[in-house]
Amino acid sequence: MELVIDLEQERQEILKRYRKLLRAAKPLLKDNDAKLIKKAFHLSAEAHKDMRRKSGEPYIFHPLEVAQICVEEIGLGTTSIICALLHDVVEDTHYTLTDMEREFGPKVAQIIDGLTKISGQFEFGTSQQAENFRKMLLTLSDDIRVILIKLADRLHNMRTLDSMARDKQLKIASETIFVYAPLAHRLGLHAIKTELEDLHLKYTEPEDYNFIREKLRATRLSRDRFISKFIEPIENDLREQGYNFAIKGRPKSIYSIWNKMRRQKKTFEEIYDLFAVRVIMDSADPKEEKSDCWHAYSIVTDYYTPNIDRLKDWLATPRANGYESLHITVMYRPEGTDKGQWVEVQIRSKRMDEIAEKGVAAHWKYKGNDTKTGGGIDQWISQVREMLETTRDSKAAALDFLDDFRSNLFAEEVFVFTPKGELRVLQRGATALDFAFDIHTHVGAHCIAAKVNNNLVPISHTLNNGDQVEIITAKRQKPSEDWLKFVVTSKAKARIKDLIKEENKQYITDGRSIIEKRCKILHIEVTHELINQLRAYFNCKTPNDLYYRFGKGYIQQDEIRKFKQEKEAKANVQQAKINTDDLQDGKQFTKELRKIHGERADADALLIGEDMDKIDYILSKCCNPIPGDDVFGFVTVNEGIKIHRTSCPNAPELLSNHGNRVIKAKWTSQQKIAFLAGLKIDGTDRVGLVNDLTRIISNELHINIRSISVETDEGIFEGYIKLYVYDTRHLDDLMKKLDKVEGVYRVTRFD
Repeated sequence: MELVIDLEQERQEILKRYRKLLRAAKPLLKDNDAKLIKKAFHLSAEAHKDMRRKSGEPYIFHPLEVAQICVEEIGLGTTSIICALLHDVVEDTHYTLTDMEREFGPKVAQIIDGLTKISGQFEFGTSQQAENFRKMLLTLSDDIRVILIKLADRLHNMRTLDSMARDKQLKIASETIFVYAPLAHRLGLHAIKTELEDLHLKYTEPEDYNFIREKLRATRLSRDRFISKFIEPIENDLREQGYNFAIKGRPKSIYSIWNKMRRQKKTFEEIYDLFAVRVIMDSADPKEEKSDCWHAYSIVTDYYTPNIDRLKDWLATPRANGYESLHITVMYRPEGTDKGQWVEVQIRSKRMDEIAEKGVAAHWKYKGNDTKTGGGIDQWISQVREMLETTRDSKAAALDFLDDFRSNLFAEEVFVFTPKGELRVLQRGATALDFAFDIHTHVGAHCIAAKVNNNLVPISHTLNNGDQVEIITAKRQKPSEDWLKFVVTSKAKARIKDLIKEENKQYITDGRSIIEKRCKILHIEVTHELINQLRAYFNCKTPNDLYYRFGKGYIQQDEIRKFKQEKEAKANVQQAKINTDDLQDGKQFTKELRKIHGERADADALLIGEDMDKIDYILSKCCNPIPGDDVFGFVTVNEGIKIHRTSCPNAPELLSNHGNRVIKAKWTSQQKIAFLAGLKIDGTDRVGLVNDLTRIISNELHINIRSISVETDEGIFEGYIKLYVYDTRHLDDLMKKLDKVEGVYRVTRFD
């Protein structure tokens, strides 16, 4: 009987959420829209009726919430609501894209196709995740709503990540910071980008996240008092002059504070710009927006001294994602204190603020106005479309594609001019050669030099804001591989790769033939696995890269004999162990672990310290994990299993691109084994400081020092010590003791 009540409660809750969605969508609905949404809701509810999420909730909650985010937080309309409600139907149920097209038309089917993951087996050494990103991003050429619905989907998944297993949390959070947060940033979805970053931190660095969140909560009252005192004179002046406006003070995101603490190696108390004050001008006439903002600027600087070096004018030249604002940093000294503090002030119009928060959807809402809004975001989308079109039919590895796309996402802009004065916006770091390819592929292919501000410069010359660039070409010039080392734009990279690919075809064919002949002589069977092992052994990105290097003679064919000998030697040592060379992904490895551990609770995890006699693993050098660190295992192509810290700088990329090769790992060793760790010590120099530090390390805590290097400059001390510790608790004890030494300002761990 109780179950019936629960099911009835669930049914009521589903209807309640559906009605909430309709209320939010009501202002956007036309003619037949409500009926179409109802039809999509019923189809989705029916398709998912027997499915539940990991939390135990009915699955239909998820598509309803994704649709709600699309409406309320992005500002999308009916087509997007329908697609959000149906986004998992084709992937998870018996319904097909043909069914979607028949019921809702070709546009809905096309968007759902973009949201549906590629199924099937993938070759080892490729990345299913990167292939899926690529498929989704290629639809940007056709309909940007695919990306926006995917961001809403990812945001809801991140909000409900609590119920997932730890390894899944890490994989999803890493994908989020690696691709989805930068994507949200580039599309101008500031609120979504910020929440995705904060949620990533919550699951990858929970202690740091909770520490900063509590600190922000504890300092809220004093912060509010500070802001109200700061804005009081500005409000009074703006009101007296008859402006309509709003002023908000908001704390910076937890992720941005954490990033600043980590980057600047500072404590929470040492970060001064924990918040920004935002002045939003409600201009009666759209043509007056900029002058209203500059008027507000003059009022702020009447009361507070600005830092001229930190003035950012994104009114004259909006950012590539359409962001327009005026940023200034001013010095403010609260009454009753003798300490001044820098405060960031952002000044923008109401329209600019909506575009800054809701991004691309708000941009199109205002596009019909006379304001010169956001050529930036249209320009960026057309650049991305162009890049995607050039790679749509390319056989380039999905991972290379993703790298190029990410560099495009993260890039700040540089504004340069043609000889005729036409403005071109390129990625910061762009060279004269990038500019040449931006003009035309033919110009880029034959570029031999450039004139920048009438000075002759090489094609590798990096451009700066305001440069006027003229390209010099020659018919005899042709692209070389070296060009790829100094171009940064996706367009230039794709064009250069295409141009040299034709020339390299013969080398690739020759290389494949050399490998096959040599393997035949050495009695090695040429298989996909072997080519991937050779690729990893010779540190090549793709099989074609491997063939090319053999064809060019960069790798001698005798090296294959050496590879065979090393493989055989390794196999002899590993006879009694799991042969990690034969493993292709985490699932396969987990099965092997279960055979070893039987039905133990931790049977699906690699137990570091206990399994050494059965499984070879390496502690990764990029992050030097020690017992107590949160870690994961990674099945490599040619080096067995590597253990990484979850906070490893390479973790987001590994987990994002190769989540299927990640395995759970736990420290279980009871033996006292010493692990190498590094400490950086900053402070003020004094006689005997080094002696005091080494006495605590060696005499009090009996820790072995591997190396120590110290530099002093005008009384400032900087020391790097590598030492052997047992676990994170041992290291924390040491750091606390060293922190108390007279003259020591800060002790931090380095990898």
